[in-house]
Amino acid sequence: LADIAMRIELSRTIYLKAAWLKDQGEKHTLEAPFAKLYCSETATKITSEALRILSPYGYLDEYPISRYFRQAKLFEIIEGTSEMQRLVIARELM
Repeated sequence: LADIAMRIELSRTIYLKAAWLKDQGEKHTLEAPFAKLYCSETATKITSEALRILSPYGYLDEYPISRYFRQAKLFEIIEGTSEMQRLVIARELM
């Protein structure tokens, strides 16, 4: 649970920084893909961990965690896959 809480807090910090930079009209060409990549992969990791903690109960449709896991996997695809985000970041760093 400690790792889950830590990842959630780091995700929040990363996406808030990207949003703040955009709101200020500043360059955010690295921070936006950082946020998309880290937050989407974190969502998948923490829902996977929650499924593991809940064991067989986590896979039952009557518990919301199974829906959260399916949604988290979609976040890695929507608005650019993780691989695409890595390419954007690498291109920006060059």
